[in-house]
Formats: sequence, structure tokens, C-alpha cells
Amino acid sequence: MCGIVAYVGPKEAYPVILKGLKRLEYRGYDSAGVALLSDELKVYKKKGMVADLEESLVGKDLHAHIGIGHTRWATHGEPSDRNAHPHRSASGKLAMIHNGIIENYGQLKQELANKGYSFSSDTDTEVLLHFIDDIRENNHCTLEEAIRIALRRVTGAYVIVILDTESPDTLIAARKGSPLVIGIGKGEHYLASDASPIIEYTKEVVYVNDYELAIIKPDELILKNLGNEKLTPYVQKLDMELAAIEKGGYEHFMLKEIFEQPHTIYDCLRGRLDISSGKILMSGVEQHIEQLKNANRIIMVACGTSWHAGLVAEYIFEELCRIPVEVEYASEFRYRNPVIHKGDVIIAISQSGETADTLVAIEKAKEQGALIFGVLNVVGSSIARTSHAGAYTHAGPEIGVASTKAFTAQLAVLTMIALKLAKEKGTIDEKRYLHLLTELHDIPEKVQVILEQTENIKKIAEKYADARDFLYLGRGYNFPVALEGALKLKEISYIHAEGYPAAEMKHGPIALVDETLPVVFVATRDAYHEKIISNMQEIKARKGMVLAVISEGDETITKMADDVMVVPVCDEIVAPMLNVIPMQLLAYYIGVYKGLNVDKPRNLAKSVTVE
Repeated sequence: MCGIVAYVGPKEAYPVILKGLKRLEYRGYDSAGVALLSDELKVYKKKGMVADLEESLVGKDLHAHIGIGHTRWATHGEPSDRNAHPHRSASGKLAMIHNGIIENYGQLKQELANKGYSFSSDTDTEVLLHFIDDIRENNHCTLEEAIRIALRRVTGAYVIVILDTESPDTLIAARKGSPLVIGIGKGEHYLASDASPIIEYTKEVVYVNDYELAIIKPDELILKNLGNEKLTPYVQKLDMELAAIEKGGYEHFMLKEIFEQPHTIYDCLRGRLDISSGKILMSGVEQHIEQLKNANRIIMVACGTSWHAGLVAEYIFEELCRIPVEVEYASEFRYRNPVIHKGDVIIAISQSGETADTLVAIEKAKEQGALIFGVLNVVGSSIARTSHAGAYTHAGPEIGVASTKAFTAQLAVLTMIALKLAKEKGTIDEKRYLHLLTELHDIPEKVQVILEQTENIKKIAEKYADARDFLYLGRGYNFPVALEGALKLKEISYIHAEGYPAAEMKHGPIALVDETLPVVFVATRDAYHEKIISNMQEIKARKGMVLAVISEGDETITKMADDVMVVPVCDEIVAPMLNVIPMQLLAYYIGVYKGLNVDKPRNLAKSVTVE
């Protein structure tokens, strides 16, 4: 991991690659590097930010019309200059960048060491490069053939891009389990981990599939499988604008994306939710309606914030559709030999559509006969191509590492799916169905109301910015919102935070409560309202500080709590889409008050393409 950019064509490669690496900074990284090929192969790399690399290259010879660049998120070996990519082969003829993990690198490294190879880094990437170089040198074959032979031995995930001094106008790339997109220009090609570095130059792209190898020259793109059979590239048009990945006057991408939510939720609903006819139109659902409504059970597979969206959806689907639902961490689901039957439905939830654990989990479930339905943001992503059907969230590019607008868009899509299935199954009466359609339709406007009250949340954030720990509590539909609030605070402010069902607080976490502990209650009006007031009283009796997200007009909690964040009244089924907004803002402003880089939290990556 984490970011790849490459260029071949008539332009100077370095400025294109540098700008591309800056566009990929949102993915999270700890070092950066470039390799440029003109009269000679030049490799430059540096621990730290892309700006550190750029500063170190002032005065260097950067002339080249072909090059590769990389931002690294450390897996094998600590962040350092020596472990940064690109790596150079022992022969000095090759330079390579790599995303992913080579699981059997230890075995390959020992084989190479026995042949006399030495290693200048701790990475699995350098091992793979030496392995490819060794095959080419000893078998007197082409680089392309050496790569094919090497990748048949490799276990793990990868995208590799290689420069070769013997073919100075050619890039060779291959992928398995990690994303790669190729942009097609006029007599030039661009490569990147996602489309953000490419959209400035072209909207025609090819998404490389698993087990495919690409040979790229300025005016030629050849795709092959590992069996050396030529494939026809499928050229797609990018549905993305450059403005979508710019800050647009906001101090941070995270704040911009929080404030975009009235529009992104509206875009998610637009063309699908028709209030006038009382219908929900979702072609991915309609094409598989019989399998979905007759599912024996639904298993939602996700990681991180997407897992929290799945937890909310579990409540919604079971309430409205009366179908048993399980929500699984993809990283656990894939390894524990789960029992999957034909007739089960797997809903894979992922912002990037490239989450490695989720991708492998659905591949395994697909083999066992389950229907795979993706809820994704990125068009053409790996999970989208693996799924039988799905629904895009239309949230647009999310640059901030901590998900915000992706979460609410996922909830909007999942709620629509549940309502459509409930209507088809007859498990919801018409009055309730139409009421919930209206409630869902009104969410964008109500989110805007919350965003107009941020000054209050700023003051609360300043008040609690020096706290060492937080406890987040909620019940029912609001329990996953408490989990998501705690996660956001951990990610953005580095304050330790725990999320719990409010009733479980008595079974352990209450031992932590004293006058220094802020406890955040997600306490809007719902079936649990009186119960959660009792839980607040238990905290107050132990001198804990109570912050509460409440429904407009709730005087009882206003008098009891130390601080409140108010949201418009709504039905409890759609409430999580509103209640999470103050959680996002609280985390954001605490991070800002602590002087942290809220867009790029330490140690985190946006698209987690390794295990």
C-alpha cells in the first residue's frame, strides 16, 4: 500500500507523477518516491510527506518522459528511506512499485539469499522484484514472461508497475486484489490506484482486472492474462469532475464532505425514491427481487465505518422485512469457515469497493452459492465487478480518510433496499411505508438544519478537547451511531473512545466513570427514550459529564445534560442519518482544536487493500 502513479508519453513525467502523488495523499502514507527513466534510471525516495520528497529533489535531474511514483503505507519494515518505493533490481535494470502484500515473500527471500542475493530493505516488494529479475536473467526470457512466471509463484495481493532500461518507452503492470486504473490520452497513458490523479488529463479509462498484465507504451495498451492470451480492453468514461476532489474553500476535505451530505444523500435518493407514486426504483434490486425477498438470511460483510452502517441496517431489515440478518467483520468472516447456503444473500458494504478483506470474503461466499449484492461508492471497483448486483451510493469522491458522507449515503441506500423488500414481501403496511418514504425524502433538508448549528458544536468541542477518554452510548438504532461516533473521535483526535449499548454500560464501563469522563449519549426520541434517560441518571450520579444528541424540543434531557446537540425530529428508522452528523462535527472540531491533520490521521489508509 498505498498509492501508485505512473506516466508514459510526450510530457515531462515528473510533474505529472508528483501532482498525482499529491492527489493520492488522502489514502494515507508514510513515505514517497519516484523512478524516472531517460538516459539512465534514476530512483529518488524519502520518508515523510510528498512535500519532503519534492524538497529533496530540488536541483536534481528530473528529465524523463516515462516514470513511476508511489506513496507507501508501511507493512513490511518501518517507515524509512530504505523501505520506501520504488525499489531497484540487483541488475540495476528494473525499478518497481507495489501495492499489496506478498504472503510467501519469506520463502522467496530465502531462495534468493541462497543464490547470493542481498537486500537493501525489509520489504516484500524488493523480494518480488529480485525474484522477477532473477527469472529474467537466468532464463534469458523477456521481462513480460519473467513477470508471468513470478506471479504464478506468488501468494498474496499486488499491483506492480515496472520500469525497464531495456525497454525505455514501456511500462509493465499487473494486478491481483489491489486496484489499478489506466487513463488513455492522446499518445500517452496514465496509471494510478484510483481515478483522482487521472481526471485532470482524460476521462477514458480501463480498469485492470485480477490476473491481468498490461503492457503500456505512449500509443499502445496491450492487456493479457497470465496465460499470455490477449484481452480486449474495456474503455469506460469517468463520471467525475476535478472540482469534486478539490477543497472548494473549506479548510479540510473532512469538513467539506460533512457539509456535502445534504447534497450527497439527495443524489443517492434522486431517481430512486418517487414520493408522488410511492415507489422505490432500484434496478439492481429489481433484477434479483425473488432471491432477495425469499432470502433465508442476509449477511452484511464490511469493515470499519461500513460495518457500522451494516449494524444500523440489521435493525432496519429485521424490523421491516422480517429476514434474519447477521453483520460480519469481513476480516473475521473470511477466515472462520462460515456456513453459507444457496439462498443466502451477502450484502458487501464498502466505500472504495477495494477493501481487501471484504473482497476475499465475498469471493468465498460466491463460490458457495450466495447472491452477492454490493453497496459501494466507487464505480468499476473490484467488489462491484465481483458482485452479482448492487447499488452505488453516488456520494462522489471521499478524500478525507475518515468516512463521513459515505456512511450516510450507505444508510440511505440500505434503507431504500429494506423498504422495497418489505413492500414486495408484504411485511409493512401501506401507511407505514408511505410515512417512511416521506421521512427518508426529508433527510437532506434536516441534515442542512443541523449543519446550520455548528457554532454550538464548536464550543462543545473546545470544552472537551483535552479529555483523555470518551464513552459513547446509544440504544436500538442509535447503538451503531454511538460506535461510529467513538470511531470518528479515535481516528481524528487520537483520544481513546469506546462505544457501547447504553444498557451494557452497567456491565463494566461504568467503572470508568468519574468527573473527568465525558459520556456522549445518542438520545433522540425513540422507543428507548425513557430507558436512556435512566442511563444518563446513572452517569450523573457518579459525577460523569453528559453530552447528548437530542431531538428538538426535548426539555427533559436538556435540563439533565451538561451539553446538548440538537437534531430535527424524525422517525427512529431514519434517525441515524441525522444523529451521526453531530458526532462527525464533534470529532472534526476536537481534532482541529488539538492542531491535528484531520484529513490524514496517522497510521490510517483510506483504501485498505491489504490484510
